[in-house]
Amino acid sequence: MEGTSQSLESPTGGLDVRRDIDSLAETIGPVSALASSTTRKRDSLFRRTLATADAIAITCALGVTLAVSGKDPALAMLGIPIAFITLAKAIGLYDRDQHLLHRTTLDEVPALFSMATLSTLLIWLADGLVSVGSFDRRQVVLTWGLLLLFLISLRTLARTVARRRSPVERCLFVGDESHSEELREKLALSSSVKAELIGWIPLADRRRNDARDTAAELPTQIASMVSDCRIERIIVGPGVSDQLLDEVRQLRSGVKISILPELPRVVTSSVEIDWLHGIGLLGLPPFAITASSRFIKRSFDLIGSSLALLLTAPLLAIVAIAVRLDTSGPILFRQERAGRHGETFEILKFRSMVDGADELKSTLRHLNEAEGVFKIADDPRVTRSGRVIRRMHLDELPQLVNVLCGHMSLVGPRPLPLDEDRQIEGWHRRRLDLRPGITGPWQVLGSSRVPVREMVKLDYQYVANWSLWNDVRILVMTAGRVVRGGGV
Repeated sequence: MEGTSQSLESPTGGLDVRRDIDSLAETIGPVSALASSTTRKRDSLFRRTLATADAIAITCALGVTLAVSGKDPALAMLGIPIAFITLAKAIGLYDRDQHLLHRTTLDEVPALFSMATLSTLLIWLADGLVSVGSFDRRQVVLTWGLLLLFLISLRTLARTVARRRSPVERCLFVGDESHSEELREKLALSSSVKAELIGWIPLADRRRNDARDTAAELPTQIASMVSDCRIERIIVGPGVSDQLLDEVRQLRSGVKISILPELPRVVTSSVEIDWLHGIGLLGLPPFAITASSRFIKRSFDLIGSSLALLLTAPLLAIVAIAVRLDTSGPILFRQERAGRHGETFEILKFRSMVDGADELKSTLRHLNEAEGVFKIADDPRVTRSGRVIRRMHLDELPQLVNVLCGHMSLVGPRPLPLDEDRQIEGWHRRRLDLRPGITGPWQVLGSSRVPVREMVKLDYQYVANWSLWNDVRILVMTAGRVVRGGGV
């Protein structure tokens, strides 16, 4: 990794590593001005594009509603976009991105839902004071629906434009090498992150006997790396002391700070922060889904799979005919997979390979391109029709029947073949507390790029933090990957 060797040695040689924090801050101040300027421009770009998207969203929503109702817009409507942007700013919808590496609109949909609801309510209440167009109930509902739709779509577009126009964010990691490598891999995996790990600084140099002196040199090393490499964000890993963190915060001179917590990665969105007279406690939910949550998830699966089968029935027939005409053998591929609690079930797919492809797997094992699962980019067993239906992911459609029958879910852990499931041990097997899914967090990230050791952790994390909104979010992300041709 670039910058690693530089971070291992103290670049300042004879500097007094115990000098005052103020002197250390002066070291990075002038040199980091360029990085700070880049950071400010990036943050400003995201704020401006999001504000522009919001102004267009509220204007279009009101404009379409009035056009449908046949009413002329009132002069007072000119002030609504300004008031809307002011309200969005007040609740923090423009400041959130500057603290994050992973900027995505899907994560803020609940906030946008509340924003659309509150704004529509305020417009309706103000209708009696200013002539906006005498909104009735249908127009209020139409405005709310259009506003939410425009907010989500235009904010997604705005972030895409801002991300492409902004330079790569330069990051420095302070921590051990294993976390550094893992962080570098995660940055490379996410399409919604435009950042690069320039270097890392270990908490202790194993070649040094005096760990105390090594710890004292860390602020100086960080200051030098920030100056020399134009670092814009410092990511602090587990094991960093409160004193060092405070020194880093004083040294940053416009550089942002992110913290990788010591808690396992399975502790994520479901954690609630409980402030107890200045002490922050993390409230962890039990690793269990309540009966009501299971009922909601199953109802969602039944409704979703039934509608999907009804809408895709003609397509299912066309694919079945294409498979039958292309090769001899059954139309459907059936295989035993590990289901909920390890119980086996027969997964259904449109056959995209030659009949008896499973028996040929052993002869092609040397071509495997994935870790822990069997994947070949140009698999010679794939038929002509199979290449088409795989590219369009139509081979997965029969799994809707599995969902309807209760063997699978629309969203859930990946259903592994029995030989691969036997390799999953320990707490990772808790991933099977939910029914396996047609899609899931592993597929959304791009299954071919994520090793199986990471897949089981993602699945465990999904189960530990299940919510209906997260299922909807993964389905939307899956659809996006399919449309872009990224696969699932």
